[in-house]
Amino acid sequence: MPKHRQSKKPPPDGWDLIEETIEELDMKMREAEQEPTDGKRKCEAVWPIFRIHHQKSRYLYDLYYRRKAISRELYEWCVKEGHADKNLIAKWRKNGYENLCCLGCIQTRDTHHGTTCVCRVPRSQLSEDKTVECITCGCRGCSGN
Repeated sequence: MPKHRQSKKPPPDGWDLIEETIEELDMKMREAEQEPTDGKRKCEAVWPIFRIHHQKSRYLYDLYYRRKAISRELYEWCVKEGHADKNLIAKWRKNGYENLCCLGCIQTRDTHHGTTCVCRVPRSQLSEDKTVECITCGCRGCSGN
């Protein structure tokens, strides 16, 4: 999750329509980063940051790909400025990854058994009494079914 760049180039047309929402999410991100981690597990401390990052990327994805409410130029500028994660959005466009929570959940090299995260297992294949919670981002199931 890169820090936002301040380019010398002014924002494209349409920025004023989404600026308020982006700024609001940036404020939430700053609050989440400064939130005390007392009493939380090490991994739980970053979950709010992952959720806000996901929310911001999903917001821009929906505006550009689903509602077609912003221009390509504005979308690419937002990605370049670090307002959205282009790799996560690229996965959302692929079949089977529409609800992916974070890229860490599909990277097999970061797990003990060389498989994807437990949140990628469909709910129908898990026992009903078992609560699924991802260690990486706190997701409770992003596989779809």
